Amino acid sequence: MSIRSVTTEQPEKIPPPSLEHLSTTPQPTKRRWAVGDRFKHIQQKVTTRHGWIGDYDYAWLCMPTMPWRFGRARTKQTRTGPPFYALDSELPIVLAAASGLQHALAMLAGLITPPIIFANALSLDAETSAYMISASLIGCGILSLVQMSRAKLFGGYYLGTGLISVVGTSFATLSTANAIFNAMYADGTCPSTTAADGTVTRGPCPDAYGMVLGTSIICSFLEIFMSFVPPRILKRVFPPMVTGTVIVMIGASLIGSSGIPNWGGGSNDCSGRPTSGFFELCPNIAAPRPLPWGSPEFIGLGFLSFISIIITELFGSPFLKNISVIVGLAVGCIVAGAAGYIDGSSITTAPAITFLWVHTFKIRVYAPAILPMLAVYVSLAMEAIGDITASAEVSRVSVVGEEFDSRIQGGVLSDGIGGFLSALFTVTPLSIFAQNNGVIAITRCANRTAGRFCCVFLILFGVLGKISGVFLAIPNPVLGGVTTFLFATVATSGVRVLSYNRFTRRDRFILAAAFSFGIGDLLVPTIFTHLFDAVSNPNKGLQGLFDSITIVLSTPFLMSGLVALVLNLILPQEDADGDDDDVVEVVDVEAQPHSKEKLHV
Repeated sequence: MSIRSVTTEQPEKIPPPSLEHLSTTPQPTKRRWAVGDRFKHIQQKVTTRHGWIGDYDYAWLCMPTMPWRFGRARTKQTRTGPPFYALDSELPIVLAAASGLQHALAMLAGLITPPIIFANALSLDAETSAYMISASLIGCGILSLVQMSRAKLFGGYYLGTGLISVVGTSFATLSTANAIFNAMYADGTCPSTTAADGTVTRGPCPDAYGMVLGTSIICSFLEIFMSFVPPRILKRVFPPMVTGTVIVMIGASLIGSSGIPNWGGGSNDCSGRPTSGFFELCPNIAAPRPLPWGSPEFIGLGFLSFISIIITELFGSPFLKNISVIVGLAVGCIVAGAAGYIDGSSITTAPAITFLWVHTFKIRVYAPAILPMLAVYVSLAMEAIGDITASAEVSRVSVVGEEFDSRIQGGVLSDGIGGFLSALFTVTPLSIFAQNNGVIAITRCANRTAGRFCCVFLILFGVLGKISGVFLAIPNPVLGGVTTFLFATVATSGVRVLSYNRFTRRDRFILAAAFSFGIGDLLVPTIFTHLFDAVSNPNKGLQGLFDSITIVLSTPFLMSGLVALVLNLILPQEDADGDDDDVVEVVDVEAQPHSKEKLHV
């Protein structure tokens, strides 16, 4: 893709100081803290009002928004904002904790959703499901600390971005894992039973989760290797045309495979509305108030959660806007609990305190999943580059130059190592979360101290096992209404990335070809499942290759991303200034035949 075909808006460069300025202004030196000075600083921090509260406008943070206020009232509401706190500036303790809590709550729904969906897809018991939620929270807290560290390594390389770059379970992994689980149930790796009426019921299959973890471990080395490739080359191979297409299809596929089905009552076997069996009703016949999939009661609960997010965005304070998804979950759960839809058994059986490795899974490699998981790690690297750029912009640090390139290198390396370590933590691959950039932009706090508080809160939420039991008790319609919005924000982020393109004829051609396969896969997911049926008696290795190719072709974001990547590399570049499509002829049929007007767009 040519440079002219991409729109980039970078901050203006700060002019270098003149020689006269250098001669009269003493240069700041890096302060080295002695033990005594450090003790005095901590003592002043915890014993003074300024150290605890500072001069931040907490009333602004908690003041509800009145969108229809006019005149002096509106001017008074919007005339001032809080100060901006840079990466390493001094931050009051209360503000650091409050900002950290906002970051933790803003990403909480995105962290608990993947393990819940994994557990439902594999029919795991409540105890194992609660542990998976806790492990996800603890692993995200620990690896987010690594991502924020920016530790210097050999040869000028770094580990971490040095920004508030928090990590969470990747939605790309979620979309691919669903296809892998389907293949495991289809080839007999996981147990399933078929009723007399043809209804297929999936049995518990924790070994499938262990296979995904094991495959993730060996595939994580690809992203680690990619981190040592110069960022300019990665940006050339994976321009916004490719990354935007992938992100759009990830969000769209998750809405169809998880968000909307859960909104209707459940994404498990009950979504097929069988006429008999354990999943005749949703979420199952043993639930407190089971109903057929798509019942108006379920639709109403999901809509209540969805509309609560919109109302919070309309009237909520900046603090509530940052956690609007949590507000939607809370409102939906309150109404669902009062109506008797919540099963509290997951809360009573959950342990009070838990940690990693309380439950373990057999780590093995599932050969057909290697190729799709390699593609997942490529998408994680692409996603990391975009999220790091956005984090740098809202944190008011440079997005050009060697320092920024080192942040990208360190972030991608931390992502790859995080994928390796997260599997050892019994958590699927993690990637940088983009939701927190909105928290930075609204609160004007990009300080890493707030990020460290966020990590502490995440680890605390994970250690307190009862919290995971509460998350697991959320009714499917409530979760579906919230996650549908959450996955739609992912697709919207992809549209934003695509908007960086000039949309020349070449760009539109690549996008159309990529969406042809991606949207086709999304609407007709079984189109490639019978591709190799004509091959008779393949050996085990060949069958594994066929299964791997089928998984890639049946995953919308992998297929569309592959098409966009290949076409972007082989199609010749175009000069945007010479694109005839930028000039559109508007012909007035009622005017004279020779009367034409050219409209420049």
